[in-house]
Amino acid sequence: MKTTKHIIISIILFLFASNTFAADETIEMLNKLENESMVYSKKIVRIDVGDTIFWKSTNPGHNVEFIKGGVPDGVKKFKSKFSKDTEYKFTIPGIYAYWCTPHKSMGMIGFVIVGNDKSNLEAIKKIKFMAKSKKIAPDLINSL
Repeated sequence: MKTTKHIIISIILFLFASNTFAADETIEMLNKLENESMVYSKKIVRIDVGDTIFWKSTNPGHNVEFIKGGVPDGVKKFKSKFSKDTEYKFTIPGIYAYWCTPHKSMGMIGFVIVGNDKSNLEAIKKIKFMAKSKKIAPDLINSL
């Protein structure tokens, strides 16, 4: 009886501790934020391996697409539907570059650093951004 009670308490404590240390993030897809238009609410997010990012479709017409050549080796293509909340669980460490497909030239880009691994930084620097994204990407990349 005493052993069963200890096991149950141990399981409860383990579950509580696992949820307490989860560092999932939410990023809103927005038409406007302060003096910027067509933006993600957070441009750079740092998380641990196993964490999930939730992109909330606060304003319609946006999505999330991992940029080809802008993710660690082994990461598959990811492109969400327009105007829909989406999420992604990050299981491979490295830098992930993403944009909103229709607004990438307007500067709607973001970066996720997983596990503080920057081993693919040189590949990130080679991404061909366009228009406004081309102007803001270097400062963001330098701050990674």
